[in-house]
Amino acid sequence: MGATEIGAALLRMLPPEMSHRATLSLLQVGAPLVPRAAVDDPRLVVPALGLRFPNPLGLAAGFDKDACVPDAMLRLGFGFVECGTLTPRPQIGNVRPRLFRLKADGAVINRMGFNNEGAIRAAARLRGRSRNGILGINIGANRDSSDRISDYRVAFAGLARFADYVAINVSSPNTPGLRGLQNRDELTRLLQLLLLERDAQQLHTPLLLKIAPDITPDALDDIVGVSLGAGIEGLIVGNTTIARPASLKSAHAKESGGLSGRPLFERSTTLLKQTRARAGTKLVLIGVGGVSSGATAYAKIRAGATLVQLYTALALEGPRLIARIKSELLALMARDGFMRITDAIGVDVAA
Repeated sequence: MGATEIGAALLRMLPPEMSHRATLSLLQVGAPLVPRAAVDDPRLVVPALGLRFPNPLGLAAGFDKDACVPDAMLRLGFGFVECGTLTPRPQIGNVRPRLFRLKADGAVINRMGFNNEGAIRAAARLRGRSRNGILGINIGANRDSSDRISDYRVAFAGLARFADYVAINVSSPNTPGLRGLQNRDELTRLLQLLLLERDAQQLHTPLLLKIAPDITPDALDDIVGVSLGAGIEGLIVGNTTIARPASLKSAHAKESGGLSGRPLFERSTTLLKQTRARAGTKLVLIGVGGVSSGATAYAKIRAGATLVQLYTALALEGPRLIARIKSELLALMARDGFMRITDAIGVDVAA
């Protein structure tokens, strides 16, 4: 076990939010010392969104909310990193404790509430970045906003120029009423406003909508239809769930908030297949929810994901997981006779 893994194991002994803050602080101070991962096998390259992803494995939003350490995380071997959720104004989020490990279940429950330093500070931090590696920025609305749709426009206007793509988070369960923006009329207004802002700034930054895993088939029909009609580039499927599977064993299982990790895998992958069946190849899909191994990442890709993301498994297992998943993906591709990872996208849906 190397120094990085020893340090990560010690940090996981702290309470979850304290561990998270300490990890970010150490990465900020020691970013140049983070060992750079080996160059990725070219079979893992994914062309998508007008970009060249060196591998399909990304870090989901929630880890680096304020865009403090994207390059340190890219050094660890992620193909891309998504920062946020960032709101126009800073906000402290919900009352602590608000983050709970469910070790026995391979899961986490959070009710953070979009705690972040705000879009202006993040933009100042990113302004001097050399843009080595692919960065997504996840945007949201302030809890006390009188016009949440306008909040997304403000956040996009301030941050899009620093991003390789922007993720629109309308699916967090921890901001009351936010998921209502997934409704057809509200979503249509939101996407039209963001596309107008993108045109006004003469930007080409891809827009992806992050959706909840708890939506009904009718709601999914609406979301896919509105997304295709508006002309955005993709969907992130999906966010944390408010459901609580009966199989949960951990003492914190009944805490309120969004559940992520292993128990979310089946639900989110089913939704991913349903989304792929509706959208075909017209939208780039990022699969997230329960990715903790090469097998789970591969299942997402076969279910229609062009790219995949994780966060919970990294928090529970440490950074060695990144290289292991990529190695396992290559082995699974070889088993199935695929020359490139892109050959596996959506094959289970096509079948």
